[in-house]
Amino acid sequence: MGNDIVWHAHNVTRGERAKNKNQKPCLLWFTGLSGSGKSTLANALDVALHERGYHTFVLDGDNVRHGLCSDLGFSDQDRVENIRRIGEVSKLFTDAGLIVLSAFISPFSSDRRLVRELFPAGEFIEVFMDAPLDVCESRDPKGLYQKARSGHIKHFTGIDSPYEPPGNPDLRLDTSELSVGECIEKVVDYLLEKQLIARE
Repeated sequence: MGNDIVWHAHNVTRGERAKNKNQKPCLLWFTGLSGSGKSTLANALDVALHERGYHTFVLDGDNVRHGLCSDLGFSDQDRVENIRRIGEVSKLFTDAGLIVLSAFISPFSSDRRLVRELFPAGEFIEVFMDAPLDVCESRDPKGLYQKARSGHIKHFTGIDSPYEPPGNPDLRLDTSELSVGECIEKVVDYLLEKQLIARE
């Protein structure tokens, strides 16, 4: 980075922006295999929080790859860069006082740790969508596992590319056992417990 690039502080602080919204900014980072329910839960939670009057935004893996990360593939190197960009964008959204819901496989623990380090303590919430591979594969909403098994997709997480599960996630949700509604309840309870949102 050149010496002519200077960080400009905002006149309105992130705390002031969040206070206007009656919430504290945070990033809910949903991680798990394809088919574990990341996007389903992120979008359902987005609706649930919006209906309660909170200010949220969903960052979804497929949507981001249509624009911000359209130049990236699925090699390990590109996956790292994809997550780095998402972390930086998520930080901007939380600086605006929002609750961000991020739904990415994010298979490598080192990448998730780098994103966590961008945030003040307590603002990065790792939510492990802990559904077994066979359950995720049985869902296969996009037919991706079938394509990966047949060799039509390379570097597919869980098949020929590794997934490193979180060792100590902030929340663990077994979506093979819990309904979407039950998962929402657990996440909302967590946000209330940590005083990131207020009781109605």
